[in-house]
Amino acid sequence: MIINLSQHHSLLSNWVAELRDINIQGDRMRFRRNLERIGEIAAYEISKELPWKTVEVPTPLGSHESKVLEQQPVLATILRAGLPLHNGMLNYFDKADNAFISAYRKHHRDGSFDISLEYMSSPSLDGRILIISDPMLATGASLVKTVEYLKNEGSPKVIHIVVAIACTVGIEYVHRECGEDVKIWCGDIDDELTAKGYIVPGLGDAGDLAFGNKTQA
Repeated sequence: MIINLSQHHSLLSNWVAELRDINIQGDRMRFRRNLERIGEIAAYEISKELPWKTVEVPTPLGSHESKVLEQQPVLATILRAGLPLHNGMLNYFDKADNAFISAYRKHHRDGSFDISLEYMSSPSLDGRILIISDPMLATGASLVKTVEYLKNEGSPKVIHIVVAIACTVGIEYVHRECGEDVKIWCGDIDDELTAKGYIVPGLGDAGDLAFGNKTQA
């Protein structure tokens, strides 16, 4: 249940390469746009797996039996880093409901960290298709906690996770905690994770690169 979109050798691979490139990362608008593009591609690919129905659509010269989504998904993202990826998905799922969660690493002096969640806004998720976007899947701790919090708002029928870069360790943790029926869509996958929980080679801090440096909590 893991899809590495870079394996298809499409334009998405170019955008992932630019996200990683330290010589390009200084252009915040370009960085955000590349995340947005990855969100658009992911939305298109996920749409192929969603249920559809046939409706009668009136045209100026008659009518047409057209296929449309049977149900609009709920797009959820983790603030702040997830916003460009989320916007890309919203460009395509433009009628979707939305959920927002503030999940961040609260660092301790010994180098360890906890995941802190202080805010969530979500519609009911009972029987809904839930798509969660976050640029980086490193340890998987924040995504697992996000899924747990969202499930308090209802029982989704299907859960998709969309990330720009994932680490194999984080993927394994998400599937272990959330079940292997959760489908993970990745812009690319790296195998190494540092002791402080950062993906190598990765791309750095996606939130800082998109919106500017922050002070550590």
